[in-house]
Amino acid sequence: MAGQVPDFEAMLRTDTGKGAARQARRDGLVPGVVYGGGEDPIAINVPFNVLLKRLKAGRFLSTLFNLKVEGHDDVRVICRNVQRHIVKDLPTHLDFMRLKRTTKINLFIGVEFINEEDCPALKEGGVLIPVRNEVELIVTAGDIPEILTVDLTGLELGDTITISSIKLPAGAKTTIDRDFVIANLQAPAALTSAEDEDDNEEDVVEADDVPATEAKED
Repeated sequence: MAGQVPDFEAMLRTDTGKGAARQARRDGLVPGVVYGGGEDPIAINVPFNVLLKRLKAGRFLSTLFNLKVEGHDDVRVICRNVQRHIVKDLPTHLDFMRLKRTTKINLFIGVEFINEEDCPALKEGGVLIPVRNEVELIVTAGDIPEILTVDLTGLELGDTITISSIKLPAGAKTTIDRDFVIANLQAPAALTSAEDEDDNEEDVVEADDVPATEAKED
């Protein structure tokens, strides 16, 4: 299932060169360029505040965007570089690369859990402990999954959910070459504490059960 690719709006920058870039920054914009995809590069400007918000949200360099520039067709892009001010560490320039639908890219895809009502472990008061809320996949730009779904039906206390439990979209694969853990189903804390207490009681030997040491006569 193809995911919802977020829109990223930019303005066409007609003037190029260092002077135009400096003026854009004075106007509260961040200059950038869009290249690749068998087309000529175009210069763009992005509102500084909009970009800063996107950067703070995280995963900016591994998020596929639907770039919207007035006068141009929408195109899927991924940011390949964010130049920053050497002192202030604020964005000063962007490089976007156009992607074809068959282009392979690395993206982080979120994980969701379904059918909790059909999970014996949760019915018994167990707790679902997510280890990964998202997984990095290698996918084609035209077939990006919206979410990775974990079916909890029939899972018992102590079960471990690994990446092999999730059906990946055709052509997609993980960047980690092993069957890593996605989540665990653990017993409720009260039950765990009671079991620990029982174990401790078994280890304690009552003083009355210890034979008295016979006194040695001098």
